[in-house]
Amino acid sequence: MNNRYLGIIMILACIILGFLTFAFNSSLNEHADASCSCSEMEERGFCPHEKRTPWQTYIGVILASSIAALGIYLLFFEKSQSAIIATLENQKNLQIKEEKFNILLKGLDPDEQKVIKAVKEQDGITQQTLRLRTDLHKSKLSIVLDSLEKKGLIKKVPKGKTNQIFLKLAI
Repeated sequence: MNNRYLGIIMILACIILGFLTFAFNSSLNEHADASCSCSEMEERGFCPHEKRTPWQTYIGVILASSIAALGIYLLFFEKSQSAIIATLENQKNLQIKEEKFNILLKGLDPDEQKVIKAVKEQDGITQQTLRLRTDLHKSKLSIVLDSLEKKGLIKKVPKGKTNQIFLKLAI
């Protein structure tokens, strides 16, 4: 159930409980007024059923206030809780992606790992820039890129006299 609807239900329950508490208190006071006789007033000097608020009324008010506070919290502060949950979900997804990427890297040789890391950092990197970042010779880089392309991890797209390198998988 949505916290907002639960908050509204709790506030309505609080209103009903408050109404019942004050109706109970009013009924007790009416009963006390009707049962008071003048002889009791003359003997003791005061009416034992004098209008006072019984302990049940205090408990009802405290209970209704607690329910109202919880309902208001659920009604208005649900958004902050949703934001926290969304942030936690995003971090969990990022962590899962990093774990998948690290597992992928373990199946590659060191040169392939360098290339994949560089392409992940800058998707669409040119082959010339990739050569500078990985510090691999042209021919060695070409062999590594062909190997990664055969494994289905990258895609070469010709751009002028060079190639742009893209990750095929969203890692």
